[in-house]
Amino acid sequence: MYGAILGDIIGSPYEFDKGDKTKDFPLFSASSHFTDDTVMTVAVAEALLDTDGQSDDVIRTGLVRSMRKWGLRHPDAGYGGRFRIWLRSGSPKPYGSFGNGSAMRVASAGWLYGTLEETRRIAALTASVTHDHPEGVKGAEATACAIFLARTGRTKDKIREYITREFNYDLSRTCDEIRPYYHHDESCQRTVPEAITAFLEGESFEDVIRTAVSLGGDCDTLTCIVGSIAEAFYGVPAALRVECKKRITPEMRTVLDRFDVARGQIPQPRT
Repeated sequence: MYGAILGDIIGSPYEFDKGDKTKDFPLFSASSHFTDDTVMTVAVAEALLDTDGQSDDVIRTGLVRSMRKWGLRHPDAGYGGRFRIWLRSGSPKPYGSFGNGSAMRVASAGWLYGTLEETRRIAALTASVTHDHPEGVKGAEATACAIFLARTGRTKDKIREYITREFNYDLSRTCDEIRPYYHHDESCQRTVPEAITAFLEGESFEDVIRTAVSLGGDCDTLTCIVGSIAEAFYGVPAALRVECKKRITPEMRTVLDRFDVARGQIPQPRT
């Protein structure tokens, strides 16, 4: 959660290819702020906490309720056009999206469950209320699985192997190969593999974030996704956790505190 939110905030000034494709930039500036990525990450976390152990239908209903509540509370956070319509619909239904929004908001599903199978199932549910295209679901599942594998001690080689085998993402390219040709793209297909590649190349939490920003593209979302995985592998430095809490609302901090308590109670599976 901290990693996802920090990734969103740090990447926000460089969205829409506004960066210089370099790792040398200030982590925070006057234009660093949370966006819809953070709002929906918090919304999904709250819904999963509120519906823990309940049926799939109850979880879906909770997700819709929480996402709409948080979305309408922050109406100008930067949502895509179809999602804005969904937020205000009298009868919100999934709309076949394969956008990267399903992957940006899924971080909590990677932490709250004791098995990879349950993690993957819940991740699919979080996508399905809006992004029910197979690629949208796949992006959410892949991101949550990478978080689960990272937090349970798998090596980067094992994570690469699993994601490649299960989701058929191309993780063979280096960031140097991706960077020159990569531009703003809001699809899961052109965001999740690049985010995971940045994680695989990075050497610390901060270096992963800087590597992702250097790729350009839909930078706040790309960096939100990669930050969520990097936190699970490296942890987040204490100073950045403090900075994260400073830059979100008190209501968001309340959900983050609930999440910290809940994830501390999850048994760690044997690796």
